[in-house]
Amino acid sequence: MLKKFAKSIRQYRRDSLLSPVFMVLEVLMEVLIPFFMANIIDIGIANSNMNYIIKMSILLIIFALMSLIFGSLSAFFSANAAGGFAANLRHDVFVKIQGFSFSNIDKFSSASLITRLTTDVTNIQLAYQAIIRQAVRAVVMITSALILSFRINAQISLIFLCIAPFLGFGLFFIILNVHPVFVRAFKAYDKLNNIVQENLHGIRVVKSYVREDTEKKKFMAVSDEIYQDFTKAQKRVAFNMPILQFCIYACMILTSWIGAKLISSGSMSTGGLMSILTYTMQILMSLMLLSIVFVMIIISRTSAKRVFEVLSEEPDIKSPDKPVMAVKDGSISVKSADFSYVNDADKLCLSGINLDISPGETIGIVGGTGSGKTSLVMLIPRLYDVTCGAVFVGGRDVREYDIETLRSEVAVVPQNNILFSGTIKENLRWGNEHASDEELSHACRLAQADSFIEAFPDGYDTYIEQGGTNVSGGQRQRLCIARALLKQPKILILDDSTSAVDTKTDAMIRKAFKEEIADTTKIIIAQRVLSVMDADKIVVMDNGGVSAVGSHEELLKTSRIYSEVYQSQIHGGGDFDE
Repeated sequence: MLKKFAKSIRQYRRDSLLSPVFMVLEVLMEVLIPFFMANIIDIGIANSNMNYIIKMSILLIIFALMSLIFGSLSAFFSANAAGGFAANLRHDVFVKIQGFSFSNIDKFSSASLITRLTTDVTNIQLAYQAIIRQAVRAVVMITSALILSFRINAQISLIFLCIAPFLGFGLFFIILNVHPVFVRAFKAYDKLNNIVQENLHGIRVVKSYVREDTEKKKFMAVSDEIYQDFTKAQKRVAFNMPILQFCIYACMILTSWIGAKLISSGSMSTGGLMSILTYTMQILMSLMLLSIVFVMIIISRTSAKRVFEVLSEEPDIKSPDKPVMAVKDGSISVKSADFSYVNDADKLCLSGINLDISPGETIGIVGGTGSGKTSLVMLIPRLYDVTCGAVFVGGRDVREYDIETLRSEVAVVPQNNILFSGTIKENLRWGNEHASDEELSHACRLAQADSFIEAFPDGYDTYIEQGGTNVSGGQRQRLCIARALLKQPKILILDDSTSAVDTKTDAMIRKAFKEEIADTTKIIIAQRVLSVMDADKIVVMDNGGVSAVGSHEELLKTSRIYSEVYQSQIHGGGDFDE
C-alpha cells in the first residue's frame, strides 16, 4: 500500500525530504539550549563570571533564531509536500476511475467514490503532513533529549525508559479498539453522501410528492449513525490523553524526587537538574505530539485502505495488447450472446442473442421494461462485455479493438440524458471538440434543436445548469442527439431518447436521419411503435431474448406481442409492459 501511495509524491519528493531535514535541525537547536543553560548556571552564575554568561547568552539567542528559521522552513516544505501529494493522489484516483468499466463503478457506487476522492484523501493529506513534520520532530526530540539526559545523569534518565512500555501498551490497546469503529463510520459517510446526492438530484420529485419530512428522517438516521460511531471512536481515543498525562506527571515527580536527592549528596549539579527537567518536558511534550499524530494515523489508516482499494482495482474492460485501430464499417453481428451484470451464468439478463445488422440499416428495438433492450446495445460499444458468445462490429470482435477507437465510432444517447454545466456550445462539443459553428448548427438542425436554441437570447452561448435543469426534457434529449451526431459515428444508438418529444418532432428527426446520415447504422430503442415502424428491421425483445425480427408489416403477421401493442397504441393506449 505504501509503495502505491509513494508514486503519488512524484515532484514533491524534494519537499518531502527537506521538511524532515529542517525539522531535525530545528530540534537540534532546541535540545542544545538546555545543555548550555546548565553551563550558565554551573559555571557562569556559580563563579560570577559575567563574560561567560554574556557569551553563552548570545549563543543561546543564535540557537533560538536558527531554530525559528529551520522550523519555518520545515513548515513551508511540509505544507507544500502534503498539499502536492494530496493533489497528485486525488488526480491518480480520478484518472483510475475514468478507466473503470460500468461494473467497476457499480462495485463501489458513485457516492462512495466521491467520499474517497474528498474526505479520505484529505485525511491522508493531514496524516502525511503530520508524519513528515510532527512525527519527525517528536522522534528526534525524544532521541536527542534522552541522549543528552544520559550524558548528564543516567540514573534519572532510566525513568523515561521504564515509563515507555506502559505508554506503548496503552496506545496499542487504543488502536486495536478504534480502527473497526472508524471503518464503520466511513461506510456510513458513503450512505450519507448517497442520500444527499439522490435528494439534490431529485429535489423536484421530493417537493412534488411532499416528501421533505421523509428525506429529513433518512438523512438524520444516517447522520445519527455517523455521530454514534465517531462518538464511540473519540471516547476510546480520549483514553490516549489520561495515559499520556499519567506518564508525564510520573516522570516529573520521579525526576524531581531523585534529582533532589542527588543534589543533596553532591552527585549532581543544580544546572544539571534544571536541564534534565527541561528535557523531561521536551520528551513528554513530544510524546503528547506523537499521540496526536498517532490518532491522525488511526483515522487516516481507514481512509488509506479505502483509497487503496480504488487504486488497486483493475478495470474489467481493457484494450488488448495488439488492438485493432480502425472500425471498417457499421455492421453489427451478435452471436449466441449471454450477458449477466454480476458475471453469473445463473443470473442472465440476456440469453442466446443472435442478430445481424448491415451497415447503414435502421434498426428498431422494442420490448417491455426489463426485456434487455438497453443491456443489448451496451454490448456494442463494449461498455460491458458478454458473459458468453461474441459481439462483432465492422467484422471484428469488439474485444479486439482499442476501446477508444471503438467508442469513437459508436455514439450512444442514453435514457438518462445528461448535460454538463456550461454553454450549449461547450456541451455540443463533447461530440467533437473541434467542431465549427456551422457543424454545430447542422447537427442541431438534424436533431430538431436549432429552433429552440435560436429562440434563447444568447443562442448557442446560453448557459446550461448542471444536469440541464434549465431546459425541458425534450430540449435536453434533442441537444444530446445533436451532441452524438457531431461524432459522425458509424453506429448511432438512441436508447428511448425521443420519449420526451412530440410525435411530429420525432418523425422529423427520423426523416433527417434517413436523408442526411444514410450510411450510419442507426439503432432506435423505443416504447412507441410509431418511432420504429419505418425501420428496416424491428427487433422484438422479451424476457432477455429476441422474440421476433422483421419489418413492421411482417411483425404484424408473425409476432403476437408486436401486433397486440401496435393495435393498443393505435387505439389510444397500451405499451410493451402490458
